[in-house]
Amino acid sequence: MDSTTTDRFDTRRFEAGRSRLASLAYRLLGSAADAEDAVQDAFLQWQAADRQLIKVPEAWLTKVVTNLCLDRLRSAQARRERTAGAWLPEPLLDGDPMLGPADTFEQRESVSLAVLMLMERLSPVERAVYVLREAFSHSHAEIAEILGITQSASQQHLHRARSRVTAERRRDEVDPATARRIVEEFLAAATSGRTDRLVALLTDDATAISDGAGLAKKLLLFDTPERIASLARAGFKSTPAKQQFVGGTSALHYALVNGAPAILIVPGDQVVGAVTFDLADDRIVALRGIASPARLVRLTEAWRRHEAGEPLIAEW
Repeated sequence: MDSTTTDRFDTRRFEAGRSRLASLAYRLLGSAADAEDAVQDAFLQWQAADRQLIKVPEAWLTKVVTNLCLDRLRSAQARRERTAGAWLPEPLLDGDPMLGPADTFEQRESVSLAVLMLMERLSPVERAVYVLREAFSHSHAEIAEILGITQSASQQHLHRARSRVTAERRRDEVDPATARRIVEEFLAAATSGRTDRLVALLTDDATAISDGAGLAKKLLLFDTPERIASLARAGFKSTPAKQQFVGGTSALHYALVNGAPAILIVPGDQVVGAVTFDLADDRIVALRGIASPARLVRLTEAWRRHEAGEPLIAEW
C-alpha cells in the first residue's frame, strides 16, 4: 500500500471508532462540545503517530482520549467553571450516538444526568476508572495500562467511586408508560396552578436545579416540595414576556433525554428549554431545568432530525 492509501485506510479505521470514543469522552466530561474537541485532538495525534507501531489501535485511541479528557478535567479553567456552581451536564436526546452503549443498567445509568452530576464529586482518575469499568467493561489490567496506575489502585478507585455514586443515587427504572403519565400529570398541574397535586407528585426530599437560562452566576436550587411547586407554577405559566423572549408561542413536547423523561420547550424547531425528571416509586425525585443556549445546541440539532409526535401542549 502506498502512503496515500494507507492514510485513507487509517482514517477510515479511526472514523469507525469515533462514536465509541465520543461516548467515552462525553461520559468523562459531561459536555458534547468538549467531547468532540477531545476526539478531534485524538485524531490529530493518530495522524501524527507512527501507526505501524500501534498494535491495537482501539486500545491506543482509548488511552489517548481518556488522558486528553483527564487533562481537561484537571485544567485550571475547568476547575473554575465546575466549582463555580453554574455547571450542569449537556443534555442529549435519546438516540444520539454520543450516549453510547446502553445494553446494561450500568451503561444506561452512567450517562444519566444524575450520575454525570454525581461524578463531579469524584477525582478525575476515579471518574475515569468508573466510566471505563461501568460503561465500557474494561478489565482492571486494561484500566491500569490506560491510566498508568496499578491494578490494585484501579480497584481502589472503583470502590471509592461506586460508593460515592451509589450512596446518593436511587437505582430505579420506571416503565415508560408510567414515566410519561407522571410527567403529563406534573405538566397539567403546573399549567393549571394546582399546588396540592404538584406537591403530591414529589417525594418529600425532592430537589430542583435550574441554570437560570445561563444568566445566573450559580445554579438555582429548590429543596422542598412547596418551593418546587411554586417554581413549576411560575415556570410553566405562559406569559407574553416569555413568548417575546423566545420569539413566539412554543410547543411543549415529551421526550427522553439521557434516558430520563423530559419536557422540551420548542418554538419552531429550536429547543430553548429542557426540564428533565428523575423518578422513583412513581414520584418525582429531582428536576433539572436547562435553558442555557450553549447547552442545547446538539440537542436542538438532534431534535430537528427527530420525528416528533403530538406535543403535550401545542401552543404555550
